[in-house]
Amino acid sequence: MSQRHYLSALGIINALGCGQQEVAQGLFQGDTSGMVLEEGWLTNTVARVGRACGELPPIPAHLSAFAGRNNQLLLAAALQIQQDIANAKKRYGPARIGIVLGSSTSGMAEGEAAVSQQQVHGQLPAGYQYLQQELGTPALFLNRYLELNGPAYTVSTACTSSAKAFQSARNLLRHNICDAVLVGGVDTLCKLTINGFTSLESTSAEVCQPMSLNRQGINIGEGAALFLLAKEPAPIELLGIGESSDAYHMSAPEPEGKGAEASMRAALLDAGLVPEAIGYLNLHATATRKNDEMESHAVARVFPAGVPCSGTKPLTGHTLGAAGATELAFCWLALQQRQLPPHIWDGIVDSNLSPLMLATQAQSFSGSSRRCMSNSFAFGGSNASLIIGDAQ
Repeated sequence: MSQRHYLSALGIINALGCGQQEVAQGLFQGDTSGMVLEEGWLTNTVARVGRACGELPPIPAHLSAFAGRNNQLLLAAALQIQQDIANAKKRYGPARIGIVLGSSTSGMAEGEAAVSQQQVHGQLPAGYQYLQQELGTPALFLNRYLELNGPAYTVSTACTSSAKAFQSARNLLRHNICDAVLVGGVDTLCKLTINGFTSLESTSAEVCQPMSLNRQGINIGEGAALFLLAKEPAPIELLGIGESSDAYHMSAPEPEGKGAEASMRAALLDAGLVPEAIGYLNLHATATRKNDEMESHAVARVFPAGVPCSGTKPLTGHTLGAAGATELAFCWLALQQRQLPPHIWDGIVDSNLSPLMLATQAQSFSGSSRRCMSNSFAFGGSNASLIIGDAQ
């Protein structure tokens, strides 16, 4: 039985655009125009958010119980790879295709709107159903929409949700439960997360500045990224997965980045690679004081010779439960396009951070090191690092 696993298709939507072409164009240009100021999220002030682009597909009438923006984002990503899914369904059968997604908000926005209407009018909206906001709903909706019969579930571990989904998806293949798995993540803008992070003094009304002395916090974004993971050979391979847990604090990372370091080293060990084999690192880089500081220290210890890296959240906002899959998708696009996502910031160095090799515009891979690592860190000390690269 093959123990190699390949990422053969990608559907993606976020503030950079809808589809691989739009997203790649904005990604490599360092386009922050999708980061917009909007009213209505916070009391008496505006919030800068990464709103997904374009008109979203409608939820079919027979699945109206799943109606909501979160599932529309997911559907937008799935429709981009519908032929790949159809081919897998024909090849393996609907019972042999699994779905593992990550989400931290699911349809929370629909729940917020329903409660707001109840407070004003004394009753919930006629079309509201709790299923619209339940955390497990994204996977269930996609399973019903695609008429699949394999395992379908949603992982929710805050900002590592969709990164950790890849471990679960790979296990379904390794244990011969599935022949292919749709794996990724989706999250939608909602007041709960925007107000929650703002209450922690962790958001910025300006486009975020990861790794800068002037960083003031994150911008919240929304989006979906969906891969087809299978044993069938494809140009890009899932090489390694590492996980760890700080168990340090509910909302603050371990200051020296010990958990982040552990997840990166575990991913390298899983892939059978030395640090010098990594040609690009997508940083978690939230532009909060503590996260960036600890991540810089951890990266410097794991990659003492340096590694080209960038934080891409100024382009999309922090897509929370979708961030792991979204930023792995940026690595996937980097391999496809043979260039690195640039690090967009003001260039003002923070001397408290360990020096990093931040990628510049139009920078490409150096030599033969066409392997990428992507970091995701979350509340509660949850950490995950993923490695992909050219199939050998």
